[in-house]
Amino acid sequence: MSNESQIFSPSTNPYSSANEAVRAELSEIDASIRTASVFFVVSAIGWLMIGTVFALMAAFKAHQPDFLGAYEFLTFGRVRSAHLNAMAMGWGSNIIFAVGLWIMARLCRAKIDNKGILFIAGVFWNIGLTVGVFGILRGDITSVEWLEIPQYATPILAVSYALIGVWGVMAFRFRKGDHVYVSQWYILAALFWFPWLYIVAQAMIIWFPARGVVQSLTNWWFAHNVLGLWFTPMALATAYYLIPKVLGRPIYSYYLSVLGFWALAIFYNWAGVHHLIGGPIPAWLISAGVVASVMMVIPVIVVGLNHHMTVVGLHREVWRSPTLRFTVFGAISYTLVSLIGSAMALRSVNEITHFTHFTVGHAHHGVYAFFTMIMFGGVYYMMPRLLKREWPSAGLIKIHFWGCAIGITVMVVALQVGGWIQGVEMNNPEIPFLETVQNTIPWLKARSVSGIFLTVGHIAFAVNFFWMLFAAGAVRAKSGPTLLTKEGGAA
Repeated sequence: MSNESQIFSPSTNPYSSANEAVRAELSEIDASIRTASVFFVVSAIGWLMIGTVFALMAAFKAHQPDFLGAYEFLTFGRVRSAHLNAMAMGWGSNIIFAVGLWIMARLCRAKIDNKGILFIAGVFWNIGLTVGVFGILRGDITSVEWLEIPQYATPILAVSYALIGVWGVMAFRFRKGDHVYVSQWYILAALFWFPWLYIVAQAMIIWFPARGVVQSLTNWWFAHNVLGLWFTPMALATAYYLIPKVLGRPIYSYYLSVLGFWALAIFYNWAGVHHLIGGPIPAWLISAGVVASVMMVIPVIVVGLNHHMTVVGLHREVWRSPTLRFTVFGAISYTLVSLIGSAMALRSVNEITHFTHFTVGHAHHGVYAFFTMIMFGGVYYMMPRLLKREWPSAGLIKIHFWGCAIGITVMVVALQVGGWIQGVEMNNPEIPFLETVQNTIPWLKARSVSGIFLTVGHIAFAVNFFWMLFAAGAVRAKSGPTLLTKEGGAA
C-alpha cells in the first residue's frame, strides 16, 4: 500500500470519484491548466524559500542588530521589506493564481484556452517581482509598507496581473450551468478587488501622491485590504471547496455562506482605518473604522459555524487527510485572528497594542496561520489531480505540518504576549524606554526559534513537491505523451 493510501481513507482518496463522465471532464480541465498551475506552484515555492531566508535574517536582526551588519543591502529595513514582498506577492499571489484559477476552472467546468498566454503572463509576473525585490535590496525602496517595490517594476506586475486575472473572469463567463458556488463568489470578487486596491494605492501614494494624511489613510486602506479582500477571500474559497469535497458532504448552510460573503464585502473595506487611532484623522473616519472592525465578527462567526457544522462528526477524517489537516488549522486560525483583530480596534485595547510587536504577531497570524496553511492544503489536494500521482512521502507531510503548526504558534504567542507586555510598559512613564526594549529581547529570540521550525516545514514541503514533480516527469517521459490514470483521463 502506498504512503498516500495510508493517509487517505477510501472516501477521501483523490481517485474515488464515482461518475466516470465527471472524472473524464475534470481530467480534461486539469490538463488544460496543468502547465500554468504547476509553474505557479513552482514559483510560489521558490519565493516561499527566498522569503523564509529573508525572514530568518530579519528575525535575528531584531534582537542582534549587528547580524550581517557589514552588508549595506542586508540592513533590517531592506531585508524585512524583501521578506514581506517575497511572501505576499511571490508566495501568496503565485499560489493564489495556481489554486484559485484551478478551483474556478473546475467549478465552472471550463477548460482554459490560450494557456500559453497565461503561462507567459506568469513568467512576467515573477520577472517583475524579481526586479522589484532586487530594487528593494539595492536601496530603491519606496518606504511605504506593502508598496515597497520600486516604481519601475510595478507596470510589469500590473500588466501581468491583468493577463492572469482575466482567465478567472473568462472561466466564470463561459461556465456550464447556472448555479454559482460559494467558492466562485469569493474568487471572482477577489479578482476584481485586488487590481482596484493596487491601482488606487499606487496612484495616490507613488505616482500622483495625495497630500497630508490622505497618504496614510490610503496606505492602511491598501495594506489591510490586501489581506482582507485578496488573501482572505481566496483562502475562504479554497476552504469552502476543499472541506465538502474531501468529506463528501455539502456545506452546512448555503444561506450562511451568502451572509458571510456580503458581510465581508461590506465591512472589511473600512476596517483598516482603526490602525490610525490617535492620529490626525477625522474622528468620524476613525469611528467608522472601529465600527466596521467590530462588525467583522459577523462574517467570522458565520464562516466558522458553517465550517464547523460541515466537519462535525467527521473529525477523524480531518486528521487522516493532509488536505483537511492544513485547511482546518487555517480555518480555526481565521476565527481566532479575526476576533483578535476586532478587539484590537477598540480604543482601550489599541492604546496598548499600537506600535508594538503585538501588531506584527497579528499580521503573521492572518497571513500565515490562516491564509498560508489553507493554501498548503489546496496544494496537497490539487497536485495529485494535476500530476496523476500520489504524494511520495507521508513522513514529509507530517514534518511539514508539525514544523509549520508549531512554528507559527510559537511566533504568534511570543509576539503577542511580548507585544502586550511591551505596550503596557510603554504606557508606564516610570519605566525607561530602553528597559522596555531590553524586556522584548527574550520574546524576539523565541520568534527566531519559531522561524527555524517554519524553515524545517518549508524544506520538507519543497522536497516532497519536487520529488513528486520529477517522478511524474520521469513516468511521463517513459510512458509517452498520453498516460492513462486511475481517474480514467489522459494525463
